[in-house]
Amino acid sequence: MARPKPWEVDAELWAVIEPLLPKVERRTRHPGRKRHPDRLVFQGILFVLHTGISWEHLPQELGFGSGMTCWRRLAEWTEAGVWPRLHEVLLAELRSANALDFSRAAVDGSHIRALKGEPRPDEALSTAAEPAANII
Repeated sequence: MARPKPWEVDAELWAVIEPLLPKVERRTRHPGRKRHPDRLVFQGILFVLHTGISWEHLPQELGFGSGMTCWRRLAEWTEAGVWPRLHEVLLAELRSANALDFSRAAVDGSHIRALKGEPRPDEALSTAAEPAANII
């Protein structure tokens, strides 16, 4: 059996993800184009994040919608707080299945600012009479 691609979302995983996505009602007066299915757009987002290609180069032939559609939906879902909720739900499922293995985990605080000593004073203001002339 062929191994699934990292961006493919099976029915079991989609059943977890779909309830977390905001429901968007279609306008009745001027409905416009029908929205691309959330599941395909989600897979498009995963494809771009996995492969590292730019949004504009997402191949239309894959059926994920345009790169701009995927990018907009990513922004929409980020604004709605989907990603932290999804992270919590998936972690809870892994914990309940006893499927988390922390034996190879590493904690790294390098992205957190470490405050040492006294706080630095504010930057000194310029003592020049007036700004230098623009040479451009």
